Amino acid sequence: MSQPSLVLYWDASAVLSLLFDDCHNAAALEWWHRQGSVHLLSTLAYVETSAVIARLVREKALPDLLAREAQQHLAAWPWRRTTAQPLWETVGPLGTRWPLRGADLWHLACAVTLRRQLPELQLLTFDSKLLEAARGEGLV
Repeated sequence: MSQPSLVLYWDASAVLSLLFDDCHNAAALEWWHRQGSVHLLSTLAYVETSAVIARLVREKALPDLLAREAQQHLAAWPWRRTTAQPLWETVGPLGTRWPLRGADLWHLACAVTLRRQLPELQLLTFDSKLLEAARGEGLV
C-alpha cells in the first residue's frame, strides 16, 4: 500500500468551514477533494465541532434539520478518526512560543506529535493565530 501524498489534520475551524457555506468553504472543499490525501479528525475537533453546532441550534441560528444534516455529514464522511494526544513534553515549549488558547495549543501539539510518525502531515485551520503557529512549526 502506498503512502498518502498528504495527511491533513483538521481543526474545528476547518471542519466547520467544510460543513457550512462560510468564507472558507471553497478552500475547505478544495482540501477535502485533494487527490491522494488522508483526512484526520481528532476527538477534540469532533467535540468542538459538535459543540458549535449545538450552540447554533440553541441560539436559533441553525434550524434543527440543518444541524442534524451537519452532524450526519460529520459522522459519515471518510475521516481517519484519531484519539492521538499530544506528547506532554511538546505542550510547554509550544505554549511558550505561540500565544494560543488551550484547544488550539492542544491541536498544534497533537499535530507536532503525529508528524513524528507522519512527516507528510499538515495542519488545516482557518484560525489566524493557530495558522501562524502551524506555519512556524512547519505544519503548513
